[in-house]
Amino acid sequence: MSRRAVAVRVEGIVQGVGFRPFVYGLAMRLGLAGLVGNDERGVFIEVEGGSALVEEFLAALTGDPPPLAVIERISTGPAPVTGRRTFVIAPSAAGGDRHALVSPDTATCDACLRDLTDPADRRCGYAFTNCTGCGPRFTIVRDVPYDRANTTMAGFPMCADCAREYHDPADRRFHAQPVCCPACGPSLRFAGPVGGGDPLERAVRLLREGGVLAVKGLGGYHLAALAADEPAVAALRSRKHREDKPFAVMAGDAAAVRRLCVVDPAEERLLTGCARPVVLLRRLPGASVAPSVAPGNRWLGVLLPYTPLHHLLLRALGRPIVLTSGNVSDEPIAYRDDDALERLGGIADAFLTHDRPIHIRTDDSVVRVFRGRDLPIRRSRGYVPHPLPLARAARRPVLACGAELKHTFCLVKDDRAFVSHHIGDLENYETLRSFTEGVEHFRRLFDITPEVVAHDLHPEYLSTKWALDQDADLIGVQHHHAHVASCLADNGVAGPVAGVAFDGLGYGSDGTLWGGEFLVADLAGFERAGHLTPVPMPGGATAIRQPWRMAAAYLDLAYDGDVPEDLDVVRRNAGQWAAVVALARRGGNAPPTSSMGRLFDAVAAIAGVRDTITYEGQAAVEFEQLADPAVDDAYPCGLVSSGTRFAVPGAELVRAVADDLRAGVPRDVVAARFHNAVAGIVAAGCAWIRHATGLSTVALSGGVFQNLLLLGRAVTLLEERGFTVLTHHRVPPNDGGVSLGQAAVAAARDTT
Repeated sequence: MSRRAVAVRVEGIVQGVGFRPFVYGLAMRLGLAGLVGNDERGVFIEVEGGSALVEEFLAALTGDPPPLAVIERISTGPAPVTGRRTFVIAPSAAGGDRHALVSPDTATCDACLRDLTDPADRRCGYAFTNCTGCGPRFTIVRDVPYDRANTTMAGFPMCADCAREYHDPADRRFHAQPVCCPACGPSLRFAGPVGGGDPLERAVRLLREGGVLAVKGLGGYHLAALAADEPAVAALRSRKHREDKPFAVMAGDAAAVRRLCVVDPAEERLLTGCARPVVLLRRLPGASVAPSVAPGNRWLGVLLPYTPLHHLLLRALGRPIVLTSGNVSDEPIAYRDDDALERLGGIADAFLTHDRPIHIRTDDSVVRVFRGRDLPIRRSRGYVPHPLPLARAARRPVLACGAELKHTFCLVKDDRAFVSHHIGDLENYETLRSFTEGVEHFRRLFDITPEVVAHDLHPEYLSTKWALDQDADLIGVQHHHAHVASCLADNGVAGPVAGVAFDGLGYGSDGTLWGGEFLVADLAGFERAGHLTPVPMPGGATAIRQPWRMAAAYLDLAYDGDVPEDLDVVRRNAGQWAAVVALARRGGNAPPTSSMGRLFDAVAAIAGVRDTITYEGQAAVEFEQLADPAVDDAYPCGLVSSGTRFAVPGAELVRAVADDLRAGVPRDVVAARFHNAVAGIVAAGCAWIRHATGLSTVALSGGVFQNLLLLGRAVTLLEERGFTVLTHHRVPPNDGGVSLGQAAVAAARDTT
């Protein structure tokens, strides 16, 4: 048999996922010689043996890799035949440009769960059990290559038993960098008023007694309370200053989730997958959760345990818990122990913590399902830092600074886009620091020095101001173009398309506030084809927090200044109504906006859903839930064409809504007719663009398209009219996806 030697290079997520042990086992099974190791680019292999066996080895590399491995590319080349007879795992190599990818943090695998509950196993009940198939990754990595010395586990030397497993090629903990046990690994600590017992027992007792517990997780601290305990959840809501925004609930297993919510197969796949995001599910009537968990909400955000500590806690309790970010509203999640004690000390009654440092804060991801496919709302733990491929590779490295709300940033090298974890709303120093620290960490981890910096056009965004201070070539990207480009990049498409970008607000290229936009766009550029007719925002940002102000502005236009006084929204706000209408007419502190989000706010207030809000998009969220999905008729609303552009007179919809309410039409019917009308506007606007340009592919983006009722109706109408429709499935349609769009635009424009 002829002997052959091959050098192999494997790139992708192949470090920290058991890839070297997999290669070692494969080579040993086939009787091949050589070596395998990690370096800054991924995994390098040299394999030597009979030609047929080498071919079988190469085929098996992609045929049955470890579950967490993501192979992006494999390259091979000839190597000298040396006659060696053994196969070894070589020491990791460092130096040169870094291309190695880091795995996201991964939920506890079934094998480790069995260890956790096996009385004969030395890790029984141990809160930090992990192996090559699960456990902390991104949140503990300081540098690459992914070796223990480059993680926050460096301070925990392995005991003899763990070292034996780590060096045993037959063991699933072979070269598992966070490997540990009770003898050598991190340990739990409890700080609080409950005495007696170990830390976990004390934490369980505190929760059962109605307390609020701060729990240190993978990417930061959470705040927990029994989900069915109304006084405890209400106390948590009050202390956290989170008036209405729903809390997430962690249930022990899928069966427990099904006692709370309707769960379809796609949703169960998400719930039980290795990313373990919060999944938005339809709440069952009478579900055993306190009213304060998700006030007035038909949906519940639910997740399953994703660390051994969560599993132990939920099993000991036997009941679901609220598990929400460890912060005061609008602040980043706390992740350093001293900071958590200071910031959460006035919220939590006790702390369940540990001594393994978290290197980078990472909040939970939030996902819902649309037509059997993921629709991310927040992309963070479990998904980051897995890169997304770009349809058009960047000529030079790019940093995209993102938007302001739901902030993320994005670094690009070649055709890989590394979208960051969720940072939060970039409105204060603490969040800005989280952004800048995150950028530095990604730059170091992936060896990217940006030569191009992309930013939003809004001059007051902190991310824009920061970008303008950087020593790089700057590319300003209009907000809604970035939304559409994000959807294109999410789907691996370069365009051109008819892009529909509906959101709350974005700075337009004409200096006004856009948000209900129809664009003809590709990655490099766009033209504004249509938009909602601009309406004043009386009081500026105050109109966002008080949707009745948008109702006043819209009704004044809809009724040509003669608004019926019998409308409930007028009566409820009679004391300020005339002044706000006068402000809208006068201008000044009433900037015009074409925002679809503000139109939703206006109609929600008119329908009596909410005059003021406590979190972004609240009125629209509750208005969506009010709508009767069985209603299929819609309010008429035509397009007003003016040569090369069209406008959508939203005031016509407002008048139709108000007239129906005055006539006694039920609010759920009114809400449904409005949603159907907006879906019709999407279809009509795209038909106008197709007639003008011939384009038959549509990209839907912007936070308004988190509304599943609207999204479903719009996609159906478009497909019935022969359009190909692109929606988001890897990054959020909201501003969390803007950085990817900015990066894709910058890469497309940076051609010379």
